[in-house]
Amino acid sequence: MGSPAKDKNSQVTFLKQRLNMFLDVLDAIEPETTDLDDIDRLISIIDELESKCREFTNRDVTEPVK
Repeated sequence: MGSPAKDKNSQVTFLKQRLNMFLDVLDAIEPETTDLDDIDRLISIIDELESKCREFTNRDVTEPVK
């Protein structure tokens, strides 16, 4: 999905973009026609966001101070 987000600003921007994509998908879902695959995809997106948050947090902790 592009180059890795290395500084805090680009990390926050990346997370905001992913969250906005999630919200767009959520808005597009019709409750009457939603099936289990749609719900699984939403859960998968949330899991990916959570994973990225952890990755960015761990990266900040392990990177040396410049």
